[in-house]
Amino acid sequence: MTENKKISFVCRCLEEHFIEYEIFYHDAAFTIAECENIEKKIGSKICKNLLLTTTSGNVYYLLMLSGEKKFVTKDVSKKLGTSRLSFASPEKMRELINTEPGSLSVTSLIFDSEKAVKLAIDCDILKGEYICCHPSDNTATLKIKTKDLTEKLLPFLGTDPVIIDI
Repeated sequence: MTENKKISFVCRCLEEHFIEYEIFYHDAAFTIAECENIEKKIGSKICKNLLLTTTSGNVYYLLMLSGEKKFVTKDVSKKLGTSRLSFASPEKMRELINTEPGSLSVTSLIFDSEKAVKLAIDCDILKGEYICCHPSDNTATLKIKTKDLTEKLLPFLGTDPVIIDI
């Protein structure tokens, strides 16, 4: 699926589930540092998204956390009750959720037909009025009400996230 088709597909899924959003197109942004200018334009923070795997490589987590927070493997692994986590490979990201590195977000779970990826969310993400994330393509950013994330998107995705305090 090409990137423009992927954005259209994600937006169509949101619309079909009555999830309001704003979309902002921009140059590709691969890092939180690159997202800082975008955040100024949209008036909200973009969350950091990491695809993690256990040492055995048989459990995967998409971790959503605030951009200014540091990912400390030992701490997050303990909070999730797993063996030590590491970053999943780009190949595994493509295989599991049809997403390229730098474009990962909660919307990538739309492509997880096998429900192979668990969702973990830092509790601070849920405190804001909005979450901002790429629509599985880093040339755009979605602004979605946090309430719509928890009450509409996550039920549609069939995922029950683990909420942790990072």
